[in-house]
Amino acid sequence: MQKLLIAVTAICFVIGCSTQNPNPNNNGNNTNNVTYTQGPNVSDFDGNVYPSVTNCNQTWTAKNLNVSHYRNGDVIPQVTDSAQWANLTTGAWCYYNNDPAMGVVYGKLYNWYAVNDSRGLAPTGWHVPTDGEWNKLVKCIDNNTDTSTVGWQNSTAGGAMKETGTTHWITPNTGATNSSGYYGLPGGIRSENGQYNLISNRGYWWTSTETNATDAWYRPLHNFTTDIPRNYSYKRCGFSLRLVKD
Repeated sequence: MQKLLIAVTAICFVIGCSTQNPNPNNNGNNTNNVTYTQGPNVSDFDGNVYPSVTNCNQTWTAKNLNVSHYRNGDVIPQVTDSAQWANLTTGAWCYYNNDPAMGVVYGKLYNWYAVNDSRGLAPTGWHVPTDGEWNKLVKCIDNNTDTSTVGWQNSTAGGAMKETGTTHWITPNTGATNSSGYYGLPGGIRSENGQYNLISNRGYWWTSTETNATDAWYRPLHNFTTDIPRNYSYKRCGFSLRLVKD
């Protein structure tokens, strides 16, 4: 099985990655009936406040994580150098393109080692969602989704999870309704080699579930489809994070 299943060959920057075209049936014409209610606000160690939404018997933060300390107060290192990033086996974060202004909108990008650190990224009572919790959310939004598969899932759930319009997403932002209240933003990624890519095109979110010693599961949203594939990638990559209530 190949890594970082991406949809356009132009951004095939991960060694051994494969390319896929979006399912032509996912043209944004499908709908779903998911609704949400406002959940409690939650604050991280640094005092950042995150709104949350409740749907499908889960409560998720509706904004990307932006914390720079573990739950116990220990600092999560900020790593700006690409070569240093590429050799990490411990937790770290960065701003997209090393630009703090990006953090105001999109939050920080974290490698998976920070996700897995026993000191915890999330405030007490919250955690980084597992692959199973992501699958539950996606399946609830679009019951026809086969969440057991890897790669494209012929789902409309991604449209329900994307912020509407093109303030942050580039056109066409296919099928975006934000009916789940997730407010998914295209915060881009930092590759395992330390390169930045895909801002305004895609958002990638880690799960807390690893696939093997080098890889972990993640979920991406794309500007050109309503699908939300289930993929895995190198733990050295920098992706966004959301939290789910215990």
